[in-house]
Amino acid sequence: MTQEKLDIEEDDNEIDDYYHHPGLIPGEIVIDEDASLPVIVLIDYCAETVIRQEINNPEECVPYLDSESVSWVDVQGLGSAAILQRLGKVFDLHPLILEDIVNVPERPKVEDYEDQIVIISRMVMPRKKGGFYSEQVSFVLGKSYLLTVQEEPERDSFEPVRSRLLRDKGIIRKQGADYLAYALLDAIIDGFFPVLEMYGDRIEELEEEAITNPSKNTLNKIYKIRRELLQVRRAIWPQRDAINSLIRDGHDLINEEVRIYLKDCYDHTIQIIDMVENYREIASGLMDVYLSAVGNKMNEIMKVLTVVSTIFIPLTFIVGIYGMNFNTDKSPYNMPELDWYWGYAFCWGIMILIATILLFLFWRWGWLQNSSRIDRN
Repeated sequence: MTQEKLDIEEDDNEIDDYYHHPGLIPGEIVIDEDASLPVIVLIDYCAETVIRQEINNPEECVPYLDSESVSWVDVQGLGSAAILQRLGKVFDLHPLILEDIVNVPERPKVEDYEDQIVIISRMVMPRKKGGFYSEQVSFVLGKSYLLTVQEEPERDSFEPVRSRLLRDKGIIRKQGADYLAYALLDAIIDGFFPVLEMYGDRIEELEEEAITNPSKNTLNKIYKIRRELLQVRRAIWPQRDAINSLIRDGHDLINEEVRIYLKDCYDHTIQIIDMVENYREIASGLMDVYLSAVGNKMNEIMKVLTVVSTIFIPLTFIVGIYGMNFNTDKSPYNMPELDWYWGYAFCWGIMILIATILLFLFWRWGWLQNSSRIDRN
């Protein structure tokens, strides 16, 4: 099985993962066998100080939840039901919240639970060999804390935010947990732009390939890029509605100043959606380009075959006539050329003359130039 077929099957699996197994009890969590064990990282900060440490027991977070500083608890990995359930008790999470966090993937959304806001988001990152990674990131926003839960510990878009926190860059350490949630959401949204830039380059290359050298592999690439763009659309479209809900509904945990910043984040989602729709439209148009290029290539091949056939038709006619060999004394209609000394040379001369005249006419009409140029491509 080729690598391209493996990639297509992998895309199919990602799409199938959007559906949960039927019959689950509400609030029941399901742990994937391949999920990584959770790594818990705590960053506690205020305007003057910042502390970063890795936590082994979820109960160690308790002293930080009611402190005056802002605490960011980042859980990376979903491979332990016991640790996640203990986290649920520490942060007093409703069973349905824990289900949405653990049973991935969930559709991006925002839910208000009295003194907490739950935000389900989707993060994408480009792959080195093409395509992109996609994983769910869950936010639980409290008055002075923010809990984030990621699927994988090895990759995310949060490193610029961590750097700003640890190096005291910008105003993030002077703001509350709601501003931290905005900064992380903004990092997730901005992570879509490198992915779309990669797809823009791939579409340009694919368009040139579809015009100059279309093949069956080109058709597979067009289908693959259309499917991947559909997945990007599924990831970003509901996030627009989720961010709009944070702006519109006026949650008590999000102040007016942060709501203004979220409007800028919302504008970025609109821009990304426009780019995705444009790329999808171009990718759909590539199918027509491919079919036209294949049709033109076939027409040029048929033109070459027609030229060759047209040249050989009169030659075949002449050879057919002189191949009858009706040279007998009993027949009143003999073929005098058969007895000529120069008859054989005369026949060849007539055939070469006919072929030369036809080639000259085809050249004057422009058939030979176009055929040779397409053939070289």
